[in-house]
Amino acid sequence: MISVVLPCFNAEAGLARCMESMLGQSWRDFELVAVNDGSSDGTLDVLRAFAAHDDRVRVFDRPHGGVVQAMNFGLEQCRGEYVARMDADDVCLPDRLALQKAHLERHPHIGLVGGRVRFGGDPVAGRGYKAYVDWTNTLVAEEDIRLHRFVESPLANPSVMFRKELVSRHGPFYDGPFPEDYEFLLRWMDAGVRMDKVPEDVLVWNDPPTRLTRNDPRYDPDAFHRVKSGYLAAWLRARGIGRVSVVGGGRVTRRRALMLEEHGVDIERWLEVDPDKIGQTASGRPVCSWHGLGAPDGEFLLSYVGNRGAGARIARELAERGWRMGTHFLLAA
Repeated sequence: MISVVLPCFNAEAGLARCMESMLGQSWRDFELVAVNDGSSDGTLDVLRAFAAHDDRVRVFDRPHGGVVQAMNFGLEQCRGEYVARMDADDVCLPDRLALQKAHLERHPHIGLVGGRVRFGGDPVAGRGYKAYVDWTNTLVAEEDIRLHRFVESPLANPSVMFRKELVSRHGPFYDGPFPEDYEFLLRWMDAGVRMDKVPEDVLVWNDPPTRLTRNDPRYDPDAFHRVKSGYLAAWLRARGIGRVSVVGGGRVTRRRALMLEEHGVDIERWLEVDPDKIGQTASGRPVCSWHGLGAPDGEFLLSYVGNRGAGARIARELAERGWRMGTHFLLAA
């Protein structure tokens, strides 16, 4: 019924705890497809030890090719109707598979389901990552996930379960100079796959110093903005929007917003709160006052202000002026 795909690379330190959390699931009818990605530590030995005691564990050993190749190889081996993602340094909560399987069965229109996750790192040293986890946990309903997908990835990758049939329709994970999990979600949503979450915690999302998001350039902020610019531009074009105004006018904001131009979207003006900038020109566009913005008048806004809490504040202020998210504006940072 369920296949769990677990790509592993030099994961010996936390792998046993991960495996125990999977094999201790309350829903027991599943296979665990574990792919050793050419590890140089004891990862393969740990996997084989678990497989020797539980025939639900299927171990595959491959030369090192990276997480995308390991993940996609694992997908090809899956025999279940549903596929659950898992990472070797995270821990599943006992009812995760049962909750997500039941949700997909009750909601046949949903193609992919996630869940809330618990931050498993140092809340001080990892406060930025914890803030991101807290933000993802506010997005549970399908509409909230859909409308906020251009801010950051709205789902924790190792928390998702999806219908295997969708892989043949919309493709597996793609390899490139971008975060493969975010691109995967954007591509599937762009294709019309509907996504939501169960409202329960399903995973402890750990934050070890070896996590790829900390060390691989594919996961730096500009890589996120580059990959989402193409999908955001496609979203705009599908609604007949070819020209936008951008909330925020700082140097970093402008650099990231201007990535849209590579996909045929024009930027009309910047909206700023800094009185010293208002009335000037930046990147060839006028800088106008955010405070002077009135009710919607045909202009479409994108907010690229990335300060913590700024997006929610901007959305509230726009709503008070009659702007509707998804109709008149979107948050893009």
